[in-house]
Amino acid sequence: MSELRYNLIAREWVVIATERAKRPEDFVKASKEKKVLPAYKSDCPFCPGNEAKTPQLVYLLGEPGSWKVRVVNNLYGALSADGTCERRIDGINLSMNGFGNHEVIIEHPRHDIIMPLMSDEEVENIIRVYRARYLALQDNKGIEAVIIFKNHGPGAGTSLEHPHSQLVATPIVPPQIRNRMERAMHYFDNTGLCVFCRTLEEELKAGKRIVLETDKFVVFSPYAGASPFMMWIFPRRHMASFVEINDAELSCLSRALKHSLQKLYYGLDNPDFNFTIRSIPVKEHGSEYFHWYISIIPRLTQPAGFELGSGMFINTTLPEANAEFLRSVKTPSK
Repeated sequence: MSELRYNLIAREWVVIATERAKRPEDFVKASKEKKVLPAYKSDCPFCPGNEAKTPQLVYLLGEPGSWKVRVVNNLYGALSADGTCERRIDGINLSMNGFGNHEVIIEHPRHDIIMPLMSDEEVENIIRVYRARYLALQDNKGIEAVIIFKNHGPGAGTSLEHPHSQLVATPIVPPQIRNRMERAMHYFDNTGLCVFCRTLEEELKAGKRIVLETDKFVVFSPYAGASPFMMWIFPRRHMASFVEINDAELSCLSRALKHSLQKLYYGLDNPDFNFTIRSIPVKEHGSEYFHWYISIIPRLTQPAGFELGSGMFINTTLPEANAEFLRSVKTPSK
């Protein structure tokens, strides 16, 4: 019989459809075409030597001729630093200019290397740039939230093959972030506890949904995961904002993130996925009730009519079975 599970952090119900449950192997498409990418493409704007094809450079890790990570403005940015962030009211309609920042973080000079196959140092370089750009933008006038995310594969929304992440700084707090803040605040008001810290405590106690533990981070399949093989990476130390992370934690996070993505790469044959850093708005740093984390969502299923009509998701796998499978996946030590 199916089971309804409640996501305490998002305050959402999820249907765990055990009668439709699939084995992990069922999510590997045997007919999936293996596309071999070159290390360099002459027409790729992100490859070394083609820097003039990208918009304005905003950050560089390394030297111009031998860079490690580059950050440029998005050519087709959803938001732009030009303009102002004043709201306009016309009757019941509310609008404002598309003010903000939309940046592309080019993760590596090579065209053919993806994050689970990078070295620990290369992944750490990317996380370090995430933090640097967040810090640079958080104090900009009018910026309320900074969202860092990665799309991997066409099923996750990727249009360019070269490995890259994105950052969008918005002049409003997106509703999803605001809703989670309010839910966390209510829990704190009622209990005096952080709902994220309590979730981590309970997951460690249960043990059966844990994928990976380090001294500073825990990776687990959430109890009410909305989709197959979803993973959350929680810092053990309470931090409301991603930029509160120290250097030792940053290094540990890069290994935890890489190892988690390797689990997907080797266990599920490199599925499309998204990940995002869920952090509190820039003016709320130091909060006792919120706790930042990374959400990894493999794109193995598609939302359909029920999801669109109800806002509820159907997960055809058991989070406990997902975690057990991912723990069993052998990955390279380096």
